[in-house]
Amino acid sequence: MLLRPGADDLRLIGYYLGKVFLGLSLVMVLPALVALARGEWNSLTSFVIGAALCASFGAVTEVRLATRRPLTWAHGMVTVALSWLLGAVLAAIPLHLSGHYDDLLSAVFEAMSGLTTTGLSVINDLDHTTISMDLYRHLLHFAGGQGIIIVVLSLFAAGGGAIGTLYISEGRDERILPNFIRTSRFIFRVAATYGVLGITALYLTLLAGGFSPSRAFYHGVNLFLGAFDTGGFSTMQASVAYYHSWSVEAVVVLLMLAGAISFGLHFQLWHGDPRQVLRHIETRTLAVSTSVLFAVVCFGLLRSGTYDGPVPLLRKGLFTLIAAMSSAGYQVNDGTTYLSDWGVLAPAAIVAAMAIGGMASSTAGGIKALRVGIAAKTLIHDVKKLLQPESALVVTSYHAGKRKILRDSTARAATSVLLLFVVTYLIGALVGLAYGGYDITQTLFESVSATSNIGLSIGVTEPSMPRGLMAVYIVQMWLGRLEFVAVFALLGYLVSLARGRAST
Repeated sequence: MLLRPGADDLRLIGYYLGKVFLGLSLVMVLPALVALARGEWNSLTSFVIGAALCASFGAVTEVRLATRRPLTWAHGMVTVALSWLLGAVLAAIPLHLSGHYDDLLSAVFEAMSGLTTTGLSVINDLDHTTISMDLYRHLLHFAGGQGIIIVVLSLFAAGGGAIGTLYISEGRDERILPNFIRTSRFIFRVAATYGVLGITALYLTLLAGGFSPSRAFYHGVNLFLGAFDTGGFSTMQASVAYYHSWSVEAVVVLLMLAGAISFGLHFQLWHGDPRQVLRHIETRTLAVSTSVLFAVVCFGLLRSGTYDGPVPLLRKGLFTLIAAMSSAGYQVNDGTTYLSDWGVLAPAAIVAAMAIGGMASSTAGGIKALRVGIAAKTLIHDVKKLLQPESALVVTSYHAGKRKILRDSTARAATSVLLLFVVTYLIGALVGLAYGGYDITQTLFESVSATSNIGLSIGVTEPSMPRGLMAVYIVQMWLGRLEFVAVFALLGYLVSLARGRAST
């Protein structure tokens, strides 16, 4: 039995929460400077108020709750779960003050969507948002894509033990380098490198398309943040369809794929070992699933008569499939067309792609290709056991950085999380149905998108959507980003506080 958390436990959790609040205040500094330079005074005021509140909370906890006590796994899980939940509330302050959201809940929805790199949006009049506020929305993708805990503690150079505990608690399961801080900084180097290359490519492409230099740079930065961090927030209401450019779409596809690759595989590529990438279970899982689902998308679109040539199938079908699989959620057509024009098979394939998601330890969401691959290996393993004599020893292995034996504990963990995702998809779909006005296709599509942190919308998510459903999607985005474990730990901690003890 675990003892009831005491004052020292709460002090430790509060201390690290304060660091997260300080970090969020820093996220607001850059857009505040942009607002100052451009004379966007209302936005500047919003950022100053938001940053001041975050910094005040952080400063108070830094002074009042300072401690050298090491974090345990329980502390780390609770800290991470609270950081993402309370962090979204604090990050919503400038959004709420911007006047582009109907109420505070809508602003919290947008902030949670940004931090979890989901990309579902309930903003009003997006096309006329100030540049600084739009930049802030996209910076939330960056902070969330790298992991807000990792971003903050790396900046403040917290101890390796704390970083290690919080790194795992935040849903990262791969330590690339021996030291967690070095691992975090490698992740930043990868993001910075892709940032330079991606923004440059987008800048030149947009420049060639007739954009002015300043506007091309602005759109290029936001497109990169949304694509590489697999977030999907858009600068314009029409998303990527606004650009009417196959070259912009091509660059965005490459950035979405880069964001969906685990940072461990990026490390292998950086060190010139492509064989590891080709042998990895996640690479093979994504290659097979993408190929099969793209065939289904093409068949469905051709059968429904939506598109009749290779160019629209690639620019609409393949782009949407990759946006779903990578969890970037960028759209090249209006979401309502999935229901009205795409038939049945193509949207079903998109839902399946959203459910699978990208690779583990990447910026992507979803169940993750690693778990799907392990579940498939487990099924094959069980079939082999049935076909072999009872005395035969059946050993199944898979490659994930190195050759690993498939063990019962690994299979059970992967299957458990997979089932939790599926159950959450269904709960969200049923809640949507209960509100009326939506059919099962709409509610299931949107529920999978929210839980898997994808951002594709079939038209359910909008400023006027039911507030109860909006709150459910906020919880789903939170659960999906943290992959349930940290949230369950928080719930157990709250129960232990209430009852005085909790089962191990």
